[in-house]
Amino acid sequence: MIELKNIEKRFGDNLVLKDVSVVTREGSVTALVGPSGGGKSTLLRCINLLEIPTSGTVRIGDEELTFHPGGHVAARDIQRLRRQTGMVFQNFQLFPHRTAIENVMEGLVTVLKWPAGRAHARALALLEKVGMAAKADAWPATLSGGQQQRVAIARALAPSPSVLLCDEPTSALDPELAQEVVDVLGQLASEGTTMVMATHDLRLASKVADEVVFLEAGAIVEKGPAARLFSNPVHQRTSRFIATLRQEQAAKSE
Repeated sequence: MIELKNIEKRFGDNLVLKDVSVVTREGSVTALVGPSGGGKSTLLRCINLLEIPTSGTVRIGDEELTFHPGGHVAARDIQRLRRQTGMVFQNFQLFPHRTAIENVMEGLVTVLKWPAGRAHARALALLEKVGMAAKADAWPATLSGGQQQRVAIARALAPSPSVLLCDEPTSALDPELAQEVVDVLGQLASEGTTMVMATHDLRLASKVADEVVFLEAGAIVEKGPAARLFSNPVHQRTSRFIATLRQEQAAKSE
């Protein structure tokens, strides 16, 4: 389970997240949606402490940290919680001087100190899972955006994290390539992978998410089951936003 309790995040005098509380059950998928600048990516990065909350509590499984304004959190405690997560970035972040399989192996060998043979077997199995085994020895520059993102997903899964975090995983891709990534994430969701994703992609959120959290101006406007929120939102602001997403998606598909 992932629990964010009363999360506040400030950058100087700018209050970016305002008393945000979210619970993601083990084996479920939560989508963070909302307009640009609403706090989705910042909240996602607070889960794995790429951004340190100003105040509030982050819990992943049995690991929990509480933050206070002006307080200090030890680096070892940050790393302990961060190791529970895998991160998929918007722009892939693959090492250009490593092949696809070497990218997936890198963390296993360098951070976890796995033997190369064991890491290679794990990486190849994950590339197979995301449909990229045939490109194991390819350089990132020779892969399409969708293929690079699928390698990035395999890399994030390599250390068997408790939760997969996805920051706009399809936004850098055209609709056809984005569908490759939607399909892979949908497969992972069906297998019970716990995920939290920030996304503008209505196709991704509606296919994969169990719960949806709509954020605007750093605060939660509405949250609830995906099927209900996308078909019958309670708040008019949520309804307007979803209608806008549908229009943008239709325009991209033309």
